[in-house]
Amino acid sequence: LYRGVQGKEPDTLKAGDPIFRNVHNLILGNNFEALTAARRKAEELGYHPLILTSRVQGEAREVARVLAAVTQEELHRNLPLQRPVCLLMGGETTVTLRGKGKGGRNQELALAALLAMKGISEDYLICSVGTDGTDGPTDAAGGRVYPQIWKEVERQQLNPRTFLEKNDAYHFLERVGGLVKTGPTGTNVMDLLFVLVP
Repeated sequence: LYRGVQGKEPDTLKAGDPIFRNVHNLILGNNFEALTAARRKAEELGYHPLILTSRVQGEAREVARVLAAVTQEELHRNLPLQRPVCLLMGGETTVTLRGKGKGGRNQELALAALLAMKGISEDYLICSVGTDGTDGPTDAAGGRVYPQIWKEVERQQLNPRTFLEKNDAYHFLERVGGLVKTGPTGTNVMDLLFVLVP
């Protein structure tokens, strides 16, 4: 906002400025509300849902390893809940660009989670999506991975690690059926991460 001499001098508005008398903010939703709605839907579908956090942050690849570890704990020890389970998290990760591929933080997280789950054949689904329906400069909201993707990896002779090294999760997930496309949702309350174990 520009104020001052003929509107040409930049000035940051200060608390108590009269202009704020006409400003009213109303928060209609947030990440925790979205997680709560997802928890209700999971219950309707017969899952035992648990919101772990609405404050996920950090490098997508690191968060993916944690998500994979939580998934493996559920698969091998039935913890933190008895199956069928839906574990929910929200927040927003980041990506350090190392390559010139295509993708976004949710797609990168999904691909990194798949790599961390290599060799696990029991049923699971790990999904990470942006609530606005877009992830990075792509038409996808995010990505989802599950054990059957490894059959496509073998059939197409793909190297998922190479795609991850190039930050090219979009093209990998596109080839194996792992993209989540919702179209624009008209809202943005950060990202939602899911683990489903039937």
